[in-house]
Amino acid sequence: MSTEQNLITTPITADFLRGHLDVEETAHGLLPHRLPAWARRQIPDDRLAVAEAQPSGVRLAFRTSATTINLDTLPTKRVYVGFPPPPDGVYDLLVDGRLTTQATVDGGNLRTITDLQTQTAEFTPGPAGTAHFTDLPADEKDIEIWLPHAEITEVIALRTDAPVEPAPDKGHRVWLHHGSSISHGSNAVSPSTIWPALAASAGDVELINLGFGGSALVDPFIARAMRDTPSDLISLKLGINVVNSDAMRLRAFAPAIHGFLDTIREGHPTTPLLLVSPVLCPTHENTPGPLMPDLSSGTLKFKATGDPAETAAGRLTLTIIRDVLADIVKQRSAEDPNLHYLDGLDLYGEIDHDEFPLPDALHPSPEGHRRIGENFAKLVFANNGPFAITTG
Repeated sequence: MSTEQNLITTPITADFLRGHLDVEETAHGLLPHRLPAWARRQIPDDRLAVAEAQPSGVRLAFRTSATTINLDTLPTKRVYVGFPPPPDGVYDLLVDGRLTTQATVDGGNLRTITDLQTQTAEFTPGPAGTAHFTDLPADEKDIEIWLPHAEITEVIALRTDAPVEPAPDKGHRVWLHHGSSISHGSNAVSPSTIWPALAASAGDVELINLGFGGSALVDPFIARAMRDTPSDLISLKLGINVVNSDAMRLRAFAPAIHGFLDTIREGHPTTPLLLVSPVLCPTHENTPGPLMPDLSSGTLKFKATGDPAETAAGRLTLTIIRDVLADIVKQRSAEDPNLHYLDGLDLYGEIDHDEFPLPDALHPSPEGHRRIGENFAKLVFANNGPFAITTG
């Protein structure tokens, strides 16, 4: 049996990390970021600043014969005033691509949200902790540790009972995805079970997940970051945050999408590019934003507060968004045959909602994440889908 005294300590360096666009050296270790430093300087609010530092889709990848693996980290956890604290973030350990065991980390910094709408917060520093994994297979194996998708995580060191080395590049295609809180993983129970991770596993691709809770707002700096990121496949799941933040009218939205696509095409002129419209969300199908928290039931839900009659003046709903995105792809695909459209209702529509309702009227349940991931894999990666492997 391994003891703390005979474990080998390996500081974590950038070559152990996957699924990130940048790393920041901190006083404790490394903080993975999902946007590069220049883009972070253009972030206009704390919501996106926090979301991009939450390592959704980011994982450690290494090879070892260790049976005991301890991962030292410093998490930053969130609590909301007036609500019970959420469970600690989950660390998923995969052996040769299969989810094998999970752990959590005690302690950490605390970010207390004092205003749900503005996300105003107070910060309390705390101690680092350790995720413990034991009784692993003793043979040489490829390990991935997926970091908590909604918990900022500074990675410090691995402590193991056998040497570790960064995993070799397996030559898999790189899938770069951008979306909202659903792509970020809201309501999923663990980081490897968010829908993009499930779809990436089914499609045998390396995921870079730029899903940012509340922040898929067609920001030009995100388009530039995607333009500059080497990738083989690109998808954009856009619309819901534009509606629920009431950020744009119809006149501004369509040109913004064109500009976003133009920027990505500057760096990826022929890469398969998939534009995905919003999944079903009855709250916003025909009612504009803004979205507001609703505590009338005793649990947190969300409701739309806009006036459906104002769509005549250009206010947006999900129904309108889907039509706009489909028209944009139809128009552009005549000159861009590698641009594709996927109706979000084919990922999660009325039948799926009847089976797996949105618990908070906005985000899917864990079962909903699995359904979306399965449908995406079937429609996009398999058979004649836009990301299917072509031969000949």
